[in-house]
Amino acid sequence: MKTESNDFIIGRHPAVMALKSDQEINKVFIQSGLKSDAISQIIKLAKEKRLVISNVPKTKLDQMSDHQNHQGVALAVAAYHYATIDDLFENAAKHDEDPFFLILDELEDPHNLGSIIRTADAAGVHGIIIPRRRAVGLTSVVAKTSTGAIEHVPVARVTNLVQTAQELKDRGVWLFGTDMKGTDYRRWNAKGAVALVIGNEGKGISSLLKKNCDEMLTIPMIGHVQSLNASVAASLLIYQGFNSRHPL
Repeated sequence: MKTESNDFIIGRHPAVMALKSDQEINKVFIQSGLKSDAISQIIKLAKEKRLVISNVPKTKLDQMSDHQNHQGVALAVAAYHYATIDDLFENAAKHDEDPFFLILDELEDPHNLGSIIRTADAAGVHGIIIPRRRAVGLTSVVAKTSTGAIEHVPVARVTNLVQTAQELKDRGVWLFGTDMKGTDYRRWNAKGAVALVIGNEGKGISSLLKKNCDEMLTIPMIGHVQSLNASVAASLLIYQGFNSRHPL
């Protein structure tokens, strides 16, 4: 059965049917410790689609399903309309501005995505691009974290980020990635058509996508912990882009 109110598909058979279809699926939740042929099939199908799989306690699934009979399985499904790449360019044109896009490479935490959308809206980002697989999509948690910004920032979901990056470059967009080594982000001039690439929480930007970046940016750190939360790092970079595009 499908629980429309919570944007979840629950139950083993419905999960298998959804995974075999073209249904937009953001993430797969499996009850910890469960083993059966049906569970194995669901995991196999999810891996074939390169979806994020999370093992969670039964209490978590009970909450997701509003205490319905979930049989140890829940699929988080897309609840919001996705834009196209053309929609993102049209949004920039509507504001009579050069495009300022974000590319998020396999972010997995919905709270990070929601926070980034919120900052993107505040800083005038014209659109966000996320991959269809192995990344969180637009869920109710993302919407809640974005505090309504999800309704104002178009998000495009694409099959291949590298091909999309190449398309953006063909359309005159300069790509700026983030890495431990690169140009100090405070020197970044984001005037013109630009896209900022933010990597996965743990792995960073994939090597193929990094090769398509025109320049890498870094955030200098002098403390003991040489890393920042993905949404915090994105916020710093987004606002440097804003500052350079809208000088005092």
